[in-house]
Amino acid sequence: MIDLAALASLRAVDTHGSVVAAADALGFTPSAVSQQVKRLERQTGVALLERVGRGVILTDHGRHLVDAGGRLLADLEEVESTLHQRADAVVGHLRLTAFSTAMRGLVAPVVGRLRDAHPRLTLSLTEREPWDTVELVASGQSDIGVVHRWGDVPIAIPDHLTATVVAHDVADVIVHRDHPLAGRPRVAPRDLVDESWIATPDGTICRQWLTRMYAGTGRLPHIAHTAMEFDSHLALVGARQGIALVPRLGRRPLGADLVAVPAHDPEPTRDVIAVHRRSMAASPAITAVLQGLRREPTPGSAAP
Repeated sequence: MIDLAALASLRAVDTHGSVVAAADALGFTPSAVSQQVKRLERQTGVALLERVGRGVILTDHGRHLVDAGGRLLADLEEVESTLHQRADAVVGHLRLTAFSTAMRGLVAPVVGRLRDAHPRLTLSLTEREPWDTVELVASGQSDIGVVHRWGDVPIAIPDHLTATVVAHDVADVIVHRDHPLAGRPRVAPRDLVDESWIATPDGTICRQWLTRMYAGTGRLPHIAHTAMEFDSHLALVGARQGIALVPRLGRRPLGADLVAVPAHDPEPTRDVIAVHRRSMAASPAITAVLQGLRREPTPGSAAP
């Protein structure tokens, strides 16, 4: 009989490209992962990994086992989810991954209520960027992912995942109270063409949206400073180093020195989306988490 835990370890080696990386993702030691793969080789009687340089790759037999075994693991996940549905039992352990502002503004307020309502459900939380989150859920390393989609900036979601919009968010242009735009009721991209921006790094979804805001102006945004965290953006705006586009979800109070000016044409809006594997669709635990996230107030309705 094939050891399912060992099969999961082999799959992790394939996903991450090495025994060490697989061990880190699974929370095991490298020697434990190696032992599981060796046990699987003894059980099947065939070599599943071969060494290439300092790394390892799957043999043809290993590739067949991972591909076929992935379907088996998905079937077992579906069986377990359906069993819990039949018992109407919100139980088990779920791994939830979310981007930073969703972790602060959406997930954190929910986890305490979930614990109180469902004491047999436990959660472990990880903060990652949306593309990484989708990959973690798709490969079975996380169970629920919270990602965002700005306007028409796409995020690819594999067919074996289900996506549910749980909230909508709006971003405002943040300026210093002494800035000429601070008294405006709203601003459009043409009002901002000569401004210096504090922005997220190139390649991030938020940076892509900022660039698309400038479509039709004949200009690109001038990026004066780059920072990953929106709290850093607010600090730099407070230091009069530029302006920033900051979502309302998870945003700290601005204080007396900063002003949020709504933007329009286009309005910077994003969908907050929860993704999970279709094989877990029947799980009452998944349903409870989705319902908890939806019960939060719509972030975009908050006052700037």
